[in-house]
Amino acid sequence: MACFFRRKIAAKLAKTLQQSEDVFVPALTAAPVLKKHQSADFRMSPETLRINGILPSSGDLQLQTEKLAAQLKPDSVVEEISVRQGWIYFKLNRSLLAEKLLEPFGKGENDNFGLNSEFFETLKRGTILVEFSSPNIAKKFHAGHLRSTIIGNFIANLKQSLGNNVIRMNYLGDWGMQFGLLGAGFSRFGCTEKLKENPLQHLFEVYVQVNKEAEHSEDIKLAARDFFRQLEQHENQAMSLWQQFREITVKEYQHVYKRLGIHFDVFSGESFHQAQTQEVVRELQSRGLLKTSEKGTGVVDLSPNGDMSNICTVLRSDGTALYITRDIAAAISRKEKYRFDDMIYVTDKSQENHFNQLFQILRTMGNSWAERCRHVSFGLVQGMKTRTGEVVFLEDVLDEARARMLHNMNQSNTTKELDNPDDTAEKVGISALIVQDFKGPLQSDYKFDWDLMLQAQGDTGVFLQYTHARLCSLMQRNEGMEAAAFNPSCLCERTGVDILQHLLRYDEVLYQSDQDLQPKHLVSFLLKLSRFVASAHRELPVKGSPPDVAQARLRLFSAARSVLASGMRILGITPVQKM
Repeated sequence: MACFFRRKIAAKLAKTLQQSEDVFVPALTAAPVLKKHQSADFRMSPETLRINGILPSSGDLQLQTEKLAAQLKPDSVVEEISVRQGWIYFKLNRSLLAEKLLEPFGKGENDNFGLNSEFFETLKRGTILVEFSSPNIAKKFHAGHLRSTIIGNFIANLKQSLGNNVIRMNYLGDWGMQFGLLGAGFSRFGCTEKLKENPLQHLFEVYVQVNKEAEHSEDIKLAARDFFRQLEQHENQAMSLWQQFREITVKEYQHVYKRLGIHFDVFSGESFHQAQTQEVVRELQSRGLLKTSEKGTGVVDLSPNGDMSNICTVLRSDGTALYITRDIAAAISRKEKYRFDDMIYVTDKSQENHFNQLFQILRTMGNSWAERCRHVSFGLVQGMKTRTGEVVFLEDVLDEARARMLHNMNQSNTTKELDNPDDTAEKVGISALIVQDFKGPLQSDYKFDWDLMLQAQGDTGVFLQYTHARLCSLMQRNEGMEAAAFNPSCLCERTGVDILQHLLRYDEVLYQSDQDLQPKHLVSFLLKLSRFVASAHRELPVKGSPPDVAQARLRLFSAARSVLASGMRILGITPVQKM
């Protein structure tokens, strides 16, 4: 594995420079695989040794680099040491590279490849609460919640795979004046039969109708305020109807989450913390943090000079709590209940100021753990349309992805006969949605494109699935052979070494992903791996090769399939066996 080689090179450096091995391990990274010629396997920038005080900070860096490289002698592990553009490069013994890197895949340790790296020893593991998806109840699942749902799922999967205890929380929008409108609307326009037949569609229709009526009817507005007052006072009839709306919604949403392969440990909501807002208000008052604005609203002054130039409103003029007040109560309650080490909120970038204010208020209230709270923000999806027009609901997007993928599979000459083509088309279509979303920086807006997204040979989720299915087919045709002993010297061809060198980077990619919580690093790694596999599949045939060569190539392809599947699962993609 990569850490074996890092440690060997670090030992060589430690002996030469009279330092501990541990200082060199983080400085050694897998070298990028070059198209033009076969590259070295690891590299190190002596600049990092200068920063850490290991090399003198003065003098010509290039001369220092060349001098250090000349002091390091090749051995049975490192065959060649060279200097290029300010880096020291280390080329490994090719047979040993194949032997050590592919060893775990003959021992049934496939799933842990890259996850036990010493790279992760510096990471603080603990309980991490990830709040994501968080749609509003009594509405069909809006397509706008797709990004929060899949990004949050990726973060939860990544943190869990790296040894953390992860709590996946869905914080539903289940409180507020809109439920006053819906309650008042249902008493006028609701139908119990329609609610049973198509619950969320009917509630959506009622909400649209009551909103339209409220524009020119004071009676409706009064009825809405009255219904919400009944909710806040926990009157039985209003609470019973609200509870019915909530249960219906969660049940309907579970179908969507099941399609996406996503689960939650906790379905929470704003309503859970309504009563606790009064405690928050009392604490803000006791700390002298709650001020009254000219409009009569309750505010917290967040300006550095205390001049009210930056305020956050936490109470309306009538004394009722706002969304941020409930968020403060929720954060405090979660810390007490789950004792999390880190909490991550996943929402769009329009809420950045909200979370900055939330974390600042929590810190001002004396909660030092607020430093461990983080907001992961993302941009907007532009132009998401189905054949029937603008998208509103996520299920329409999932249905369209499945239908388009099924059509493409039926048109393809390479599609295998499938037991359940609809299920395969669904999984591949969802993987296409996820990869399109994850290819760029999360904060960037991106243009939704069905045709690009579903290409079989582009940088798409379809290409990842096709590569995985192709490798599964190869394994099935040669079942059992990949686990047998193999001769690593049979893997000296350029295309095979490309895959080995690329696999050396897997732990670094996971580490980088953990640092910035961006899925683009892992997506890029898997797409590049798939391209290397496509080349190797063409140039390194198993069928017709001598037994020892076939055995070695199967072990290589087995490793590639295992890492591809592992990375896809972290992204939230279910790998298909056949397509």
